[in-house]
Amino acid sequence: MAYQFENVKLDKGMYSEAGTSFTKVLEKCDPSEQYKGTPLEHLDAFQRQLKRFDIKVKGADSDVVSKFFATWESAVLFPEYVARAVRQGMEESNILPFMTAAETRISGMDYRSIASDPVSEDKALKMVAEGAAIPETHVRAQENLVKLHKRGRMLVASYEAIQFQRLDLFSVTLKQIGAYINRMHVADAINVIRNGDGNSNAAAVYTVGSSPIGGTSGELSYEALVDFWSQFDPYTMNTILVGDAMAKLLKLPEMQDAAAGLDFQGTGKLVTPMGATLLRSSAVPSNTIIGLDKNYALEMVRASDVLVEYDKLIDRQLERAAVTSISGFSKIFQEASKVLELG
Repeated sequence: MAYQFENVKLDKGMYSEAGTSFTKVLEKCDPSEQYKGTPLEHLDAFQRQLKRFDIKVKGADSDVVSKFFATWESAVLFPEYVARAVRQGMEESNILPFMTAAETRISGMDYRSIASDPVSEDKALKMVAEGAAIPETHVRAQENLVKLHKRGRMLVASYEAIQFQRLDLFSVTLKQIGAYINRMHVADAINVIRNGDGNSNAAAVYTVGSSPIGGTSGELSYEALVDFWSQFDPYTMNTILVGDAMAKLLKLPEMQDAAAGLDFQGTGKLVTPMGATLLRSSAVPSNTIIGLDKNYALEMVRASDVLVEYDKLIDRQLERAAVTSISGFSKIFQEASKVLELG
């Protein structure tokens, strides 16, 4: 049986269509819907092209890098392979979904978010009498634009050095690039939580041993955590970000419940104070704990997916080929995130 994917004309111009990706362009030429009920229904358009040119990218029997360059058309697939491997590295151990309430994709570099910061009077649950005015929630555009950051790595390798490397091994290197880019995005998100997005909305900072947080300055106690948790009303502290304070947190007597300890030792699943998701990042400053309500605190703005210099990769000019991703973060509700410093 002849399939349409075997006759798709591939060229580097498929990477340069504005507002769309290489895979989406391929899907237009070779829609996946027409493969329902066939042995190929589990493959997307790019994976069908790999099958067309018999390129295996996974497993001990994966092909070498030079297999992509056996023909001009198969070489066109190489940048997408690189981008997918980098994205996989970004998605592995990605904690951003546990920190962001919404993700917005834009096609330009300028974005102005919205915000609604109610005062105490607005948060009160008031009875609305007949004929009385209904309490208002004001939503406004932020004064300043969201700052977008381009994060990436330079792929520096001669074609001669990697042409005989197995794709499965080469993918590991590309995934490491993705993991690095993702860590930079996490650092950007933490910076916005702590210092604001340029619209005078930095998170409130509390110090252990200073009212309203109990305990002794410089030490972490369960009492201090409870006091910190109580500052979030009407929000819920459902996510906790820590750096080197992770060890102090896990050493609290209240966190050493026998059953919880067995779960941690057996599965690696961390004990979670107050039911919050516990996340670790080296971007969190020393002796600092960040709490947030992930449902209301942060918006991620993505200006581009993973971008690769496809011309260089197709032409085997891997030396100094950039792999980048552009994104930024905006505060939604200022009081949905707070910082606790041990002192």
